[in-house]
Amino acid sequence: MTQVFSISDAIRELSTAEISDALDFFHLPGSALGIGRVAGAPRVLGPAYTVRFAPVDTAEKGTVGDFIDDVPVGAVVVLDNGGRPDCTVWGGILSRLASQRGVAGTVINGVCRDTAEADACGYPLYSRGRFMRTGKDRVQVEALQAPVSLGDVRVCPGDILVGDQDGIVVVPAARAREVFERALAMRQAEAAILAEALAGARLSDARRKHGYHTLQRGAE
Repeated sequence: MTQVFSISDAIRELSTAEISDALDFFHLPGSALGIGRVAGAPRVLGPAYTVRFAPVDTAEKGTVGDFIDDVPVGAVVVLDNGGRPDCTVWGGILSRLASQRGVAGTVINGVCRDTAEADACGYPLYSRGRFMRTGKDRVQVEALQAPVSLGDVRVCPGDILVGDQDGIVVVPAARAREVFERALAMRQAEAAILAEALAGARLSDARRKHGYHTLQRGAE
């Protein structure tokens, strides 16, 4: 898996809120509603390695995690289980292995289990919730490295995922450079607004000076 640009230290410091505003500027979807941090480190960043699940058929009982051997170092595993709340597609063995192998984190359109193990090894885990029942013999892998969904957000292999305490955003790989550059510019403007307000300026004046109310408004 190759990235279209280098993820700098400055990009690593961006919040999901700042990136979401930049996505708004370009009229791009990307904020994954309903998916939040459930365990592990409170930050995830990296290119997507995608897996799509489907209900198991009667001829072949499926496992849910053998793909882990092919996930590159630094990738974010993105699992689309259709948002199902009744069975998991990620558990403690996978968290331990992924952490040991340098995988950046996991984001699930569905639920996970064994969150204490993710906490213990500091592995970032984001999902729609947690539930203890296994997905083994209930779901099977339908596609690897194909487009998947995180709710109403489409994720393609190599798209950049960023997660923090506020949730998950998805940046299309082909637009990553301009989105992150815009987010950094907006961060700089907001820092200037805050500095002037803390120094005694009226917030409304500082916001007007730096165009706060138009920062995320892109071209029509």
